Amino acid sequence: MPGRRSAGPSPVPPRHPRGRPAAPAAAVSAAAVSALCVAAVALAGCRAEAPGGPAVVTFPGSAVGAEAVVLRRQLERFMEARPDIRVISRPTPDAADQRHQLYVQWLNAGASTPDILQLDVVWTPEFAAAGWILPLDRFAPDTAAFFPATIAANRWDGTLFALPWFVDVGMLYWRTDLLDAAPRSFAEVERAVARHVGATAPPDTAGGPVPRYGFVWQGARYEGLVTVFQEIAGGFGGRILDERGRVAVDEEPAIRALTWMRDAVAGGAGPRVSPRTTLTWHEEEARFAFQNGQALLMRNWPYAVSLLATDPDSRVRGHFAIAPMPAAPGGEPTAALGGSQLAINARTEHPEAAWAVLEYLTRPEQMLERAALVGQYPTREVLYGEPELAEALGVDPAPVREIIARARPRPVSPVYTQLSEILQIRLHRALTGQAEPADALADAAREMRAFLRKVGLAPDGEGPDGG
Repeated sequence: MPGRRSAGPSPVPPRHPRGRPAAPAAAVSAAAVSALCVAAVALAGCRAEAPGGPAVVTFPGSAVGAEAVVLRRQLERFMEARPDIRVISRPTPDAADQRHQLYVQWLNAGASTPDILQLDVVWTPEFAAAGWILPLDRFAPDTAAFFPATIAANRWDGTLFALPWFVDVGMLYWRTDLLDAAPRSFAEVERAVARHVGATAPPDTAGGPVPRYGFVWQGARYEGLVTVFQEIAGGFGGRILDERGRVAVDEEPAIRALTWMRDAVAGGAGPRVSPRTTLTWHEEEARFAFQNGQALLMRNWPYAVSLLATDPDSRVRGHFAIAPMPAAPGGEPTAALGGSQLAINARTEHPEAAWAVLEYLTRPEQMLERAALVGQYPTREVLYGEPELAEALGVDPAPVREIIARARPRPVSPVYTQLSEILQIRLHRALTGQAEPADALADAAREMRAFLRKVGLAPDGEGPDGG
């Protein structure tokens, strides 16, 4: 983007791209992270193969569950096809913040391993600006085969630094036993809630429970709130940063979006669209409310599909579907982009071998297998026309494809985490009635611009108040 210069890595570890807090079982102690770091540096010095032997490539990833199983299976097939390359799997924490901390320690120490890095979607520009990952354009990847937003999220200063492995997107879940179709506008959301929620709601005759909540989403003060705001802002025609990287969060469309969110929770002249407890909810609280039949609509990520459809205790089994988020006149349905990317350590001793692994793992057949065994959404658009993907996902791929096609990356910046922290505070103040939406976003924009100027990433010509 014009006027941008590379900056060092973020000192604050970002959260999971979905915004969900890490599961306690996945967390590891700081001491364990340090121990893994020491082991990595030691391994880097003693992994060399005998002359003429295969190139050794290390790949960090999950050590447990279906994800570990499918990765191990695919790497074994790769090594059968490429006996000149040996891939060593290295267990790493599943918790995103712990994994980020581990990567930063390894890469700051100048380690040449792991050769391949599995990155959350908001890490790519940070690692690229720090010089930690290798530009991939030299390998001439077929970027046109991937959804455009997944490629845009992995470019920094016009250069591609990672390949999208699988994708997450925010989407609307709706009750098919109560609604004939998903609401396409915010006005339709309000009308649906007025009709089906509360004392005047008609009894359900299709077998599902009558909801007590309207539209549930992630409103706690964390990354998840920023993704919801990004989607609703897009629905009103707004953005957090514009295409030039200029702060746009204080412009009229974004103000209208935050005002709608505030009014949804506060109620007023019309019905309360969202429960006030939404302001303390993360993904799981929203999922439980929808899964228990207490909500008419929900914004969440794809992970909820299989739980809603297969959990024996789910009260909405067979009574829900997914759709794009709603939009107002002047806006468009918007999905926040999440997911996982594959990048190559800039200090790797075997860049060509590492690329061969990346290229193999992102092939169509590997993505279809991951979808079937893990439920992760492919990043290649053509696969959404494959019958086997419909069976793997458990939902109609057509709306999924539409949602991903409308996805937007969060601001592609090495300091996204700091920008998000600023925005989280100001958004939550407005939603809890401590500030008017316009004032809250003006304060957020002023702080964001000041921070971008401080680190040398402000676009040319952008002053303290924009312009």
